[in-house]
Amino acid sequence: MESTYGQIVTTSVASQIADQLQQAIMDGRLKVDQRLPTEEELAARFGVSRPTVREALKRLAARHLVRSRRGPSGGTFVTGPSPEELATSLGTSVALLVATGRVSLDEMATARLEMEAVCCRLAAQNRTEQDLAALQEEIAIQHDVSISDQDFCASDVRFHRAIVNAAGNALLRFLMNAVVEVVTPVSNMIIFRVRDRKEIVAHHERMLAAIAARDADAAVEALGGLVDYIRAQYAKAEEARRVLRR
Repeated sequence: MESTYGQIVTTSVASQIADQLQQAIMDGRLKVDQRLPTEEELAARFGVSRPTVREALKRLAARHLVRSRRGPSGGTFVTGPSPEELATSLGTSVALLVATGRVSLDEMATARLEMEAVCCRLAAQNRTEQDLAALQEEIAIQHDVSISDQDFCASDVRFHRAIVNAAGNALLRFLMNAVVEVVTPVSNMIIFRVRDRKEIVAHHERMLAAIAARDADAAVEALGGLVDYIRAQYAKAEEARRVLRR
């Protein structure tokens, strides 16, 4: 295994070791469920101390690329991150970008329109009766004027998640996690005081009708109408905040 890893050359040695081990996992030199050499063996092969190796392994564990197991048959093993773990990590990163102002409201709306438009087109092509039923169920919930804003938001998220699921593309489902699970709730949080639920539901109904008719262009057009409405509510919410600050 001496030739498996390259030479460590500069600072941040633990980071470099972690990166090299990650590369070995990605290109298949280290397989999922394969046991890594001990800390002592890795330290000798990289020419570093055991604490440095330990720090490198912690970094890999944080990336969900290795796991530790105790006992006689224990050690550190290569693992593959689950789609759920990766999606959660992606969603957290996007949430931080939004919370710190690194992503603007306009950028949020644009990203949502462009990414979800692809899902609408595929959903119109690939949807099943079960997909349509899931969308209709959420619209029925949204028509209930007695539900709370929190419950309306949750149904909104499920509605758009159902569109993504109907697209039938596993990679899109993963990538759209940040849009559906983060951007949609953030949008609702910003505009819930100025939005009209009936207007939101009307856009949802147009999207459902287009997907049911397998009309991809109409589905994208309906989504565009929804995003335009949300943009307008962003402006109203911002104006309301300015008035309060005066």
